[in-house]
Amino acid sequence: MQNTKSPRLAALKAAVPCTLPVLTGYLVLGLAYGIYARSMGLAVWCAPLMALVVYGGSLEFVAVSLLVSPFAPAAAFFMALLIQARHLFYGLAMLERYRTPGLRRSYQIFALTDETFSVVYSAQPPAGVDEGWFRFFISLLDHGYWVGSAALGSVLGAALPFDTTGIDFVMTALFTVIFLEQSRTRGQKVSALAGLGVSAACLALFGPDSFLLPAMAGILIALLALRGKIEPKGGAEE
Repeated sequence: MQNTKSPRLAALKAAVPCTLPVLTGYLVLGLAYGIYARSMGLAVWCAPLMALVVYGGSLEFVAVSLLVSPFAPAAAFFMALLIQARHLFYGLAMLERYRTPGLRRSYQIFALTDETFSVVYSAQPPAGVDEGWFRFFISLLDHGYWVGSAALGSVLGAALPFDTTGIDFVMTALFTVIFLEQSRTRGQKVSALAGLGVSAACLALFGPDSFLLPAMAGILIALLALRGKIEPKGGAEE
């Protein structure tokens, strides 16, 4: 009955438990980001503002160093393109799920991060819960977690002295945990191995500064070629 009277509230309640793992990761990562931004001399409001309007995760860490470096717009553009190129492939995978027209769809496209993609792609709403609102609230909650954590980290960075040596490694640690968790899922082992293999080959061929875009393209081709082995039989996961 509650779903009929308030479909948005029902979708929000269903989305909250699905986003709690993201909250845990974002709390640590956002704190680190806010502290790092303050340690580089940025104002307290800079980290939460970038978290709100850029919302690029690893790109925001790089943006901090770009903001305190000599002005180089072309280099900043290509750096951002290389770092965020993986979102092109996330978007292709979400074409069917993001069918709701209007501002809600536009916001979900903007708010599609690694963690949100992982949750939205795999989570299914309970019976009777609107799928569109369910996915929207997952995106909105994740975004809110990131902005709040970045703001808290920025305030702490301004109030307390921290030794920030190695703090930017938290991004690598988070991606490693997400990868290990996803690779444990049935049907994900093939894609995980394909991603590792293609990335290693591109790293060897193109070097650490130029391998990202070729790796993303190679992974897409590999996943399309291995689609029959990755997708569950009969169209449903066991």
